[in-house]
Amino acid sequence: MSGISANPGRPIRAKAEPGRPRRTADPGEPRRTTGGGVTTERSASTTLDELAPDPGAFAGGVSSDARHAAVRAGVRRLGDLLGQALTRHEGAATLALVEQVRALARRPDNGAELGRLLATVDDRTAIVLARAFTAYFQLANITEQLHRSRELSDRAKGPLTETFDRMAAALDAGTLDRSLAESIARRLELRPVFTAHPTEASRRSVLDTLRRIADLLDADSPDGAVPAADRDRTQRRLAEMVDVLWQTDELRVERPKPADEARSAAYYLELIATEVLPDLLEELDLALARVGLTLPAGAHPVRFGSWAGGDRDGNPNVTPAVTLEVLTLQHEFGIRLLTASVERLIQELTASTRVVGVGDELLSSLAADREALPEVHDRYIRLNAEEPYRLKCSYILARLAGTRERLAAGAPHVPGRDYGGVAEILDDLEVMRASLNAGDGSLVADGPLLRVIRTARAMGLSLATLDIREHADKHHAALAAVYDQVGELDVPYAQLDRPARRTLLSAELARRRPLLGAVPPPLPPAVLGTLELMRTVREALDRFGGDVIESYIVSMTRDVDDILAVVVLAREAGLVGLGFADRPAWARIGFVPLFETVAELRAAGSLLDGMLSDPSYRSLVRARADVQEVMLGYSDSSKDAGITASQWEIHKAQRELRDVARRHGVVLRLFHGRGGSVGRGGGPSGEAIMAQPFGTLDGSIKVTEQGEVISDKYTLPQLARHNLEITLAAVVEASILHRSSRLSPTVLAGWNETMQAVADSARVTYQAFVGDPALVPFFLAATPVEELGNLNIGSRPSRRPGGTGGLADLRAIPWVFGWTQSRIILPGWFGVGTGLAAARAAGAGDTLAEMYRSWHFFRTFLGNVQMTLAKSDLTIAQRYVSTLVGDDGGTIFETIRAEHARTVAEVLTVTGQAELLENAPTLRHTLEVRDAYLAPLHALQVSLLARARAAGEGADPLLRRALLLTINGIAAGLRNTG
Repeated sequence: MSGISANPGRPIRAKAEPGRPRRTADPGEPRRTTGGGVTTERSASTTLDELAPDPGAFAGGVSSDARHAAVRAGVRRLGDLLGQALTRHEGAATLALVEQVRALARRPDNGAELGRLLATVDDRTAIVLARAFTAYFQLANITEQLHRSRELSDRAKGPLTETFDRMAAALDAGTLDRSLAESIARRLELRPVFTAHPTEASRRSVLDTLRRIADLLDADSPDGAVPAADRDRTQRRLAEMVDVLWQTDELRVERPKPADEARSAAYYLELIATEVLPDLLEELDLALARVGLTLPAGAHPVRFGSWAGGDRDGNPNVTPAVTLEVLTLQHEFGIRLLTASVERLIQELTASTRVVGVGDELLSSLAADREALPEVHDRYIRLNAEEPYRLKCSYILARLAGTRERLAAGAPHVPGRDYGGVAEILDDLEVMRASLNAGDGSLVADGPLLRVIRTARAMGLSLATLDIREHADKHHAALAAVYDQVGELDVPYAQLDRPARRTLLSAELARRRPLLGAVPPPLPPAVLGTLELMRTVREALDRFGGDVIESYIVSMTRDVDDILAVVVLAREAGLVGLGFADRPAWARIGFVPLFETVAELRAAGSLLDGMLSDPSYRSLVRARADVQEVMLGYSDSSKDAGITASQWEIHKAQRELRDVARRHGVVLRLFHGRGGSVGRGGGPSGEAIMAQPFGTLDGSIKVTEQGEVISDKYTLPQLARHNLEITLAAVVEASILHRSSRLSPTVLAGWNETMQAVADSARVTYQAFVGDPALVPFFLAATPVEELGNLNIGSRPSRRPGGTGGLADLRAIPWVFGWTQSRIILPGWFGVGTGLAAARAAGAGDTLAEMYRSWHFFRTFLGNVQMTLAKSDLTIAQRYVSTLVGDDGGTIFETIRAEHARTVAEVLTVTGQAELLENAPTLRHTLEVRDAYLAPLHALQVSLLARARAAGEGADPLLRRALLLTINGIAAGLRNTG
């Protein structure tokens, strides 16, 4: 395969309106966020949906032409090796067929000749074709990632340095209160949450091989400084790995289980802990020191979360037993990580009492260790009699081993012999650090030892904190059975309206009785299952420590009673205690409403106010340091009302939630449930944070990381470091420097009115479109969404249980996945053009242009929409429609065409560009090149879909395999699935 030097394919171009002058960039226009925010490093992330327009990307670095040449050379090198592997395994004739298909896909005949050729290809050959183009994309992807990581390492200043430079200037100018900065620094926390949502199409084995290829390329100096013999050896190793890649099956044999998803998350978390976090947290410490700030001992500015094994909503595979299994698995990984870190410390903490003194606290600690673990003392005292730090590390290793054995056996914690939680390990490490600092060993104390402490504090014993998520209806169903058996209600619980349920549950929380104590056994299975979950959470906290589960997320929270219901059940399980005269309230977990649809987002502020106005619930929030977490759902709100209304309602909801939290004196922690694609809230994380309303960030934030976004962001350490750094910098910036509006109330009110008009018009258009009864048949026919379930990319079913087969039953991920595969990508842009056009027709054209120039929210929104428009290809989509839908799809597709054209024209008008991605040449070039290799895969997928559907249930397994491989390949080529 000839690599990236091939014809780049169709240009991404949409001309300006006739007579409208082409806009040139204003030399005075800032390339940072409004008011001097975080640099818009849209090319820092690696999924194409995260590579939105940024004219300033890598400014001052290598020229664009040089970057393209380096990437082309790298991909051509791997492409040649792939061609050799293909020839070895399949023969020269097969390689020639691959090149013929690629050449025909570029002909301007709408694929007619290619279609005729593919119709003659048998199923086995189709498999080889799909695998060849998929392997090309995999190799191209890892090469691009590597070059981005090299460019990032050459930057003079990182995002954290730039942010703290601005903070220092604000402190010097007196525009920033130091006490405020210190307060926020104490509670600073960025928590990426790795979800188990099925959007990663590549297998772990494939990703491992690609990582090894990247390591080989990275070791091969691009400047030719490596000796010839070493280059020859590297070339041989690369050939071996490309051969391994070709021999590896891209498809999973069976659907992964939650434990498999947890292992996948642990893979990345281990890499982050060992190769990313120590340097990142040290850089944060240095940046804080430059402005005279320090992090307190208990601070954890970066932590991680996980949903694998905890997300029960719609996933029957996540049972209470699975939750405990996953937590045990996570601890196996976490203990192994800490063990390796302490073993490295033994090599570095060689201080001898013949040279330095030792603190009394450390000596007392060693005496206690000797009493609890005499076998360790007897084994190591001869070697380490005068090396107390090494001896202390030996005790820590023994207790870690004891912890692993205890958890595996389900045995009780034995103080002194194992650890009950990460806090005890940190205490041991801090005792050593204090002793070293007291004895002139500060360089070691604040060097290798502090790096281990930072990592342990960030990762804990379990690598990530597990969230529990369950649907609101499950809690009400359980309570209905309980109350109906108690028999104290005038009507069945299920017949109560929401105000009545709220009154009942609020009164229940104010009482001291155990509700379940009055219920005779046996209870219905649904009640038992829900109660078992609550007891499992309590058991997990007892067995693994109080920080393994923090948040209980209630899906589809529609009113206050949905939160009070789960609190009542948690009380019955001993997870919370309400404050009465004899003792204060306490809560072992926090309760998180998840607002998912436009209706709930609009009511979010009043719902939070209702929750915090309940005295019993407020006492529980107070018991958890006055922190209230709220989760915002991007996927379902977008599927429900379209991307414009979704983004705008989420923006407005944040403002209301901010104001309500301030009135009640609580710290608001927002949890953004963003997907990988723009249609599900995707886009650059740093940009998304800076686009939030002022004052909504107060030091802490949670953001979901899903599927292919995880592998693209965290496979290479340098990219993982930069992605975390730019997001952390944005959190600092938004929390400290963006606490008040930089716009006058009059200007903001005008922009709000215009944005509301855009959103309203876009929503009406979108909902009318998805409400057309002909849409669901069109969607199912024109996309491979029905085949997604056979791809085995996640443990959760793609449809909600008990549905009727309509659009409402389909989850947001396959909704986006299907449109993406056929290159319509409708969820990322439909309705935007109509909304902008309506506002322009109402006389807001100048206002829209000003909003784009000066409002970070609107600029980020249009940037993401523009990127999605550029990835869409309605010429390719037409082949899906004409072949798979036929004449019945004509009306629907014409509506799509018209809105796409309208949206392109309106976006170009607002942004002042002559073509899409005019200000993002790197991204535009990347998309153009990829189209040359995507076109054959799309043509092959259309042909195979037609064959498979004609064959029905009797389709040959080879045909189905070939079809799934095209889905996998297109996902790799677009760098996005859902």
